[in-house]
Amino acid sequence: MKAGWETKRLGEIIQLEYGKPLADSDRNPNGLYPAYGANGIKDRTDKFYKGEPSIIVGRKGSAGEVTLTEEKYWPLDVTFFVEFDRAKYELQYLYFLLLTLNLPSMAKGVKPGINRNDVYDITVATPDIEEQRRIVTLLDEAFADIATAKANAEKNLQNARELFSNQLSLALIPSGPDWVETTVGETCTLKSGTTVPISIERPDGEIPYVKVAEMSMPENAEGICTSIRFLDRSDVKNGWLIPAGAVIFPKRGGAILTNKKRLVLREMCADLNIMSVIPSEVLTPEFLYFYFLNVDMRVLGTGSSIPQINNYDIAPLKISFPKSKEKQVELTEMLRSIEAECHSLEAIYRQKLTALDDLKKSLLHQAFSGQL
Repeated sequence: MKAGWETKRLGEIIQLEYGKPLADSDRNPNGLYPAYGANGIKDRTDKFYKGEPSIIVGRKGSAGEVTLTEEKYWPLDVTFFVEFDRAKYELQYLYFLLLTLNLPSMAKGVKPGINRNDVYDITVATPDIEEQRRIVTLLDEAFADIATAKANAEKNLQNARELFSNQLSLALIPSGPDWVETTVGETCTLKSGTTVPISIERPDGEIPYVKVAEMSMPENAEGICTSIRFLDRSDVKNGWLIPAGAVIFPKRGGAILTNKKRLVLREMCADLNIMSVIPSEVLTPEFLYFYFLNVDMRVLGTGSSIPQINNYDIAPLKISFPKSKEKQVELTEMLRSIEAECHSLEAIYRQKLTALDDLKKSLLHQAFSGQL
């Protein structure tokens, strides 16, 4: 341990005091002061319980999450607020220290909660207040630079996503008399999934039985080819089958908001929460898939308390495509190439964001092991 640092139980440095209930009548979305829940500002109020800045530690729910408060605030009853000797300890230093302790890992129970006595038993090393202030200054400067770099990486990540979206929209604009303009209902067959008896589901077999969750399997990222449940062909009725070449998407509930679509790569069945669109002979499956990538399902799935997409939402959608299937293939190959390049860019920026998070953790570790 670095000279001048002392090892203590955290309970000798801070006290975790219980937050207080705030009556509904005292809550005001335009209130002067923040009311903190377990994971940040939950509400606002014109009253404050504490008149100086401190640290909130989630007690229930988002237990162990750490938030730095504004000067005057109200700590709600799902929180602890931190009290400490301000002559010996720097607020920002204690905030950074608590961030390094991974307090959420101490949560227990069905509704996760942390016991403050468990927190008090953690042993930490701390320097005098002047060294604390020096460390805080270094971390503040480094974290400001990291925040700027993260903002740039996030912006670049968003730009990469928008680049493909823009190119997709441009590629689907009719560009001459050799394009057909019609509707999805006139060009495709719409088919919803069906509920099958659990007794005929198998862990493997000939026909994948796909639910919305299976659309997110890594193996299905490029198109539906498998599932965690299967059906024997002898158990499958003709009306259940969705052919290879169809495009599927969630049709009910919150899953619509994921805006997820998949091309079907092998004959399959789907449950009732999935809709399929089966192209006619005039459309290539890939072209139909890219067409639906350009359709925002979140706009269609409105109008009721539970979002739902029906045939009458999809059938009237206008669709344009080249009469020549060779031209459709040419367009989709170009789009696949652009999509791959954009995905590569996204991967680079996601890696950079991960590296910046790792750098922040590394700096905190160095700071609280006396290496800064």
